[in-house]
Amino acid sequence: MDRGEHKHSSRVPKGKKPKRNRMSAASDPRLYHAHVARNREPILAVLKRVLPSAGLVVEVASGSGEHAVFFAKGLPALSWQPTDPDAGALASIAAHRAAAQAPNLLAPVRLDATAERWPVERADAVVCNNMIHITPWAVSEGLIAGARRILPAGGVLYLYGPYRIDGRHTAPSNQDFDTWLRAQNAAWGIRDLADVTDLAARHGFAPAETVLMPANNLSVIFRRT
Repeated sequence: MDRGEHKHSSRVPKGKKPKRNRMSAASDPRLYHAHVARNREPILAVLKRVLPSAGLVVEVASGSGEHAVFFAKGLPALSWQPTDPDAGALASIAAHRAAAQAPNLLAPVRLDATAERWPVERADAVVCNNMIHITPWAVSEGLIAGARRILPAGGVLYLYGPYRIDGRHTAPSNQDFDTWLRAQNAAWGIRDLADVTDLAARHGFAPAETVLMPANNLSVIFRRT
């Protein structure tokens, strides 16, 4: 896991604030994360394989919006709905969207994963990148419960990020990263894949596939039963 790989703008750890465009934040609110350029193509390759050929994808915790633009352009038959709970992130997403002019990229909406009701009531897939390890466990619970509410049988829940396997980190760098995360916030940390899988199962999701990704990350795909 690359320590710089944090996308969820309202959860950026100390010392890891995303870069802004050279223009002033007032005139251009777009945020930029260096890790997006490194992971977007491997993620898109998996998404092209596992997402439905058409329909609506809800991206939870879209952060800067860079992923949303790239994925929407790479998946033109899908409508891509970016979301975030943070006002600064929403402004960044909207600005990236305006610059991209991708017709299938929808206007961002505020979404708190822990809310009992989401602003989107039906979708064909839910995508969430780099959020679970930099939020409290209650946010993961809300994410999967919300995905259960809005997805049909067979709907895809795609999660990307670092995970422990059977209690063990997949690389020394991930262990260091986990220690650092927990020092920032005791409620954060790299989750064990078994715990996430058990949580998903309690909400009616079955594991479909786990894909090894660059920088000691995983793509974890569930389908609603």
